[in-house]
Amino acid sequence: MRILAPLGLLGLLITPALAAAPTAAQKQEFYAVCMGIAQNDALCSCKADAALKLIDERFMGVVIASMKGGVPGSADFKAYNAYVAKSNQVCKPDY
Repeated sequence: MRILAPLGLLGLLITPALAAAPTAAQKQEFYAVCMGIAQNDALCSCKADAALKLIDERFMGVVIASMKGGVPGSADFKAYNAYVAKSNQVCKPDY
């Protein structure tokens, strides 16, 4: 049963076939907000690229709003935490 929980979280990160990919404008906004927080081009570039592979357009809006100080809604909270963990794993392997 313990193996199924991580697999379920991975399922939250896989973009459904019908979901729209994040837009180029969203990627630019993500990068700009990230740079305002971290001032780290390598990290922000990696995280922006990773977001395009991990989440869809709607969820990119959730992530950007969270980066600006918002809090994900209860329906998105677990998926948001899973996204952060996965993007950190990809972009900050020693984290």
